[in-house]
Amino acid sequence: MSGARRRVAVLLSGGVDSALALALLREAGHDLTAFYLKIWLEEELAFLGDCPWEEDMAYATAVCRQLEVPLEVVPLQDEYRRAVVEYALTALRAGHTPSPDVLCNRAIKFGAFGDRLAADYDAVASGHYARLRRLPDGRCQLLRGVDPVKDQSYFLAYLRAEQLARLCFPIGGMHKSEVRAQASGRQLAPCARRDSQGICFLGKLTYRDFVRAHLGEQPGPIREAGAGAELGSHRGHWFHTIGQRQGLGLGNGPWYVVAKDVAANTVYVAHNPAATAPRTVSLVDGNWIEPLPDTASTGQPVLVRIRHGDAPRPATLTRAPADGGAAAPVLRFDGPVPGLASGQFAVLYRAAEPALCYGSAVMQRPS
Repeated sequence: MSGARRRVAVLLSGGVDSALALALLREAGHDLTAFYLKIWLEEELAFLGDCPWEEDMAYATAVCRQLEVPLEVVPLQDEYRRAVVEYALTALRAGHTPSPDVLCNRAIKFGAFGDRLAADYDAVASGHYARLRRLPDGRCQLLRGVDPVKDQSYFLAYLRAEQLARLCFPIGGMHKSEVRAQASGRQLAPCARRDSQGICFLGKLTYRDFVRAHLGEQPGPIREAGAGAELGSHRGHWFHTIGQRQGLGLGNGPWYVVAKDVAANTVYVAHNPAATAPRTVSLVDGNWIEPLPDTASTGQPVLVRIRHGDAPRPATLTRAPADGGAAAPVLRFDGPVPGLASGQFAVLYRAAEPALCYGSAVMQRPS
């Protein structure tokens, strides 16, 4: 962010990325307040493990003292539980694969938090690896971060256009190695701290412990897809995701989860996940930052991510006829896509400009 001095709210996590973002904005002369969002469900989940937020706060406090920036803690546990945790549990019960961090950005970090600050701050900044391009007509485009490994546009592609318009990502044009080097050069407190992994509210908990605490256990069979032979048992279909290989407890592997029958509480596995993987998926609940291209004739080439960390893969965007409404977007891949599950977000990029993100939508596998 450059230009005139602005009043900026900076999301601070206690990690090196947001710490450097804060330092860069401070050096640019902006009027800053740092905010730590407390979404850890410590009262509800204390019996499952240690709460990590004290350590995060220690690093965040140290950075703010060093840079002489005020720090405020914003409790958002109730909002997170309603908007994100309930969404994840509902998806798991239905046999889908949720993406809680995608919803967290839209509903919490740049939703509930961003909305309450809109009148007092010119912008909200974070340490995400992504970039923004502001057009003369006032629109704001989302671009991938320059670091192909750390790029976080997948997690930001469900943000509404008006949310993106008030954001800034100071490190989106940097590689992780450069972020580490610049943080070390400034002797920022978390310069050598390891990156956090996993869903943001779990902290040191395992995802399985969290699911068990809320959904319990419901034993059922694991069967071989096609043959139908029972190979073992599971403790609830919600513990398993399409594409999963580890944790099945089966011999004669490797086995991959390829389907689930929620009504029968049955998990299906196969040695070759590509054999039953779909080539086509429909898109619902779309959030299009950029208008989708016209696909009325032969379809439009796009690049698609089905999960964070995957390289974008080529597909053709078409529209399927729909009764009583607009045609639904459909993605057709060149070959089968193992691991593609209903409920996941597909993030689309322009094939001619791979850094440009169209937006995202929820995928539905053919039944």
